[in-house]
Amino acid sequence: MAHPTQLGFQDAASPVMEELLHFHDHALMIVFLISTLVLYIIIAMVSTKLTNKYILDSQEIEIVWTILPAVILVLIALPSLRILYLMDEINDPHLTIKAMGHQWYWSYEYTDYEDLGFDSYMIPTQDLTPGQFRLLETDHRMVVPMESPIRVLVSAEDVLHSWAVPSLGVKMDAVPGRLNQTAFIASRPGVFYGQCSEICGANHSFMPIVVEAVPLEYFESWSSLMLEDA
Repeated sequence: MAHPTQLGFQDAASPVMEELLHFHDHALMIVFLISTLVLYIIIAMVSTKLTNKYILDSQEIEIVWTILPAVILVLIALPSLRILYLMDEINDPHLTIKAMGHQWYWSYEYTDYEDLGFDSYMIPTQDLTPGQFRLLETDHRMVVPMESPIRVLVSAEDVLHSWAVPSLGVKMDAVPGRLNQTAFIASRPGVFYGQCSEICGANHSFMPIVVEAVPLEYFESWSSLMLEDA
């Protein structure tokens, strides 16, 4: 859950998001070192009147400043490509959920069950109970079992939407007439919030996403209750 004055990412709740956090720190450190070196060179050039004639025409320094950026790019590209493949990998999901974007709410269908599906609307501000978050709470949460691979099929009924939950490292466009898929594993129990991340009309800001990860036995009890109510 994000909080005021937060500068970094939300705490990771999935293995992929942990990898993304590590890659962010890795890339940021490289950027910091490059910035420090460039700043030092600028200050040195401005503050001294001395000139080294060997630097003005030096093959060695030209070789260094040609090869060094290439090495740095490789150090950034390799872990980046690894994470891209990890994010695209969907191996034997235990549960498949179809998320449909509408103007302006989400509907969820648990395709492994016959009649388990519901619409998820934002709770209006006047109906919130103490402890609930304004513009983020929904009347029905997407409940998933923790430590299980979950596949989410994402589409839309009307206009472009985007199903995004930052702490799970998930973001997938919902395109009318197209079925996209993504996957995640919730590594701990909790409630994780997201929002539509594609401008989709007047109430774009009012279609939140709430994913609740629970132990498997609690998920089975919840699904049984939902099927009875249906």
